[in-house]
Amino acid sequence: MRRPKEPGRAPRVRRTAAASRDAILDAAERRLVADGPLGLRLTEVAADVGIAHPTVLHHFGSRERLIDAVVERRIASMNELVLRFVAMGPSDPSRLRELLDGLALAFGPGGHARAVAYLALAGEATHGLDGVQPLANALATARPPDAGAVGARDTYFAVLLVAFALFGEALVGGLFRGPSESAPEGATPEAFRAWLAELLRARLYPTSTPEG
Repeated sequence: MRRPKEPGRAPRVRRTAAASRDAILDAAERRLVADGPLGLRLTEVAADVGIAHPTVLHHFGSRERLIDAVVERRIASMNELVLRFVAMGPSDPSRLRELLDGLALAFGPGGHARAVAYLALAGEATHGLDGVQPLANALATARPPDAGAVGARDTYFAVLLVAFALFGEALVGGLFRGPSESAPEGATPEAFRAWLAELLRARLYPTSTPEG
């Protein structure tokens, strides 16, 4: 007689090794964002995916390595977004705002800020990550020759400012902004990102002229 499926357990499916790894990362990411690292259990991740617990261990070795892999994949995705932007020529403020809007989605609704905060508070920050330095290097390398002299430190601090601003907005933006009726007219998160984009353009590309 066929054993009934357990409630809340995904059915077993056949996957390639790569597809199985991606499915595990997806499930672990959802639980990390929802419950934090202390709520991420390999048995539950395996049940979500419809695989056996040893399969998770086969792909990642341990819970800690699985968390590292989730964070590394998130950072790689955000880095890819920034590098695509750099390849387009980032001095146009409209492109800068598009980048900030995309990163805001990743930090907020995408759960990146919450996941990072959970890890930091739980003392489970991942090892071997380079922070914003690779993005600062990419921006510095892609700067056009006529963009004006901007040092590596300014570029690094600008990228760090964006990371801090989007991180804070995603976690406590509403609390810091206060009641909407007491804020200046037009002081919305979207307007803040537009202002930040122009601030970055003026700082990193001082000889460029805003379009429009």
